[in-house]
Amino acid sequence: MTGPLQSPPNALIHPDWLRPDWDLPHVRAFMTTRSGGYSWGIHAGMNVGLAVQDDIGTVARNRALVSAALGARAVFGPQVHGTQVLRLGAEHGLPGASVPEVDAYVSTLPGLGVAIQVADCLPVLFAAPRGVAGAHAGWRGLSAGVLENTVAELCAAADCQPADLQAWMGACIGKEAFEVGADVLEAFGSAERDFFIYRPNAAGEPRWRADLVGMARRRLQALGLESISGGHWCTLSDSSRFFSYRQSRLAGRMVAAIALV
Repeated sequence: MTGPLQSPPNALIHPDWLRPDWDLPHVRAFMTTRSGGYSWGIHAGMNVGLAVQDDIGTVARNRALVSAALGARAVFGPQVHGTQVLRLGAEHGLPGASVPEVDAYVSTLPGLGVAIQVADCLPVLFAAPRGVAGAHAGWRGLSAGVLENTVAELCAAADCQPADLQAWMGACIGKEAFEVGADVLEAFGSAERDFFIYRPNAAGEPRWRADLVGMARRRLQALGLESISGGHWCTLSDSSRFFSYRQSRLAGRMVAAIALV
């Protein structure tokens, strides 16, 4: 793996992209929107997903923009709505490197960045004094413990405590738009207070609204994190700005990225 990219990353972060309100000189982080990039049609313009029938070469160019803005090699890997966490090593930054199917990544190497792909699921970025991490937290991973596993792995890698971390939540499907069934309610437990507005659908099946951001925040607070921010955007309600899987199964993918400077 080569060292950090020698470009002015802050100048390459599109003004429409989301950024944590951190004041951390050792960390660079952002989340893309649809703005920028080279994709066109239904994937216009900043699609980083390879499995949505976009041109592979175009996606590669978009991913290169992410690395350039990050000032580090952004590691993109397959995500499977699970709870496994990968601690990135130098080998994961090599061209053509194989990355396991996991839903969270930890990096303590300044030249190696974390890239979390989403299109309604919740991305959570973490900054520690000597490390960074990112987690893909859809309802399956969130209910099964992906955030807990990520915090534990980052604290072990960076030799710190949960109270030393800062967490930022990017754009996801909002609580007014995220309609779920009984299977999701059962995954979190019937006492979960972030489900509301019960009503049946057209087939008479019960439906609730779910607050992914609220559930993630309470889980992080229970782990001992004190600095938790973000989560103010709804991907489905603002699909002109964000990709949304619930709007289209072939929707592009955005990325929440973070790296040590």
